[in-house]
Amino acid sequence: MIKNVLFDLYDTILDFGKAEKEALKYAFEHKGIEPTEELLARYSVINEEHWKRLEKEELTRDGVKYGRFRQLFDEYGITASPIETADLYEKRLSCGHHFIDGAETLLSSLYGKYRLYLVSNGTYSVQEGRLASSGIEKYFDGIFISEKVGCEKPKKDFFDYCFSFIPDFSADETVIIGDSLTSDMRGGKNAGIKTVWFNRKGKTNDTDMNFDAVTNSLFEIENIIKSL
Repeated sequence: MIKNVLFDLYDTILDFGKAEKEALKYAFEHKGIEPTEELLARYSVINEEHWKRLEKEELTRDGVKYGRFRQLFDEYGITASPIETADLYEKRLSCGHHFIDGAETLLSSLYGKYRLYLVSNGTYSVQEGRLASSGIEKYFDGIFISEKVGCEKPKKDFFDYCFSFIPDFSADETVIIGDSLTSDMRGGKNAGIKTVWFNRKGKTNDTDMNFDAVTNSLFEIENIIKSL
């Protein structure tokens, strides 16, 4: 029986795509850059690549923060400062929030029935601002952000750190729910806990991993947890 539920934040509870687009438009417009759909889409691809390289310890956190804008600007011949643009982007990203459909209902329903924990890769100041804006901190028994932990998902060290704060922790009684194959699902496998892949975008599982459950809707999560 499940007692501990670990949730990813971005694209599991909060809609990162919407927030990212708003923050990019804000930063680009302030630097005199036209935020075309092509430019926004290319940034998203570069950003994902940079985060995956961070998970593999091929980049530093600052390498992600500034390197993604540096690469984008180099590709498009943009002369604006990547550092200034990145700072504007993160400032805007830390404000406001958009929930994934069903997220608030799910957290409210699970609260008190399970011990809920948030496990997120990301910049602490950005995550802190968005959590405060969303008002969901009240649902969680613990919030673990990689910048504060000192390492990233999917490293086992990240999860071991989180588990050290869970009373009477048992891997058999713990599940992680997240959208990322590389950080959430691989991380859950590395940690030896149950895994539920929230595949809202209909991605193909191109890994060697199998999961305890797969769903494209948060409205199915509570019943899935009960069945594990």
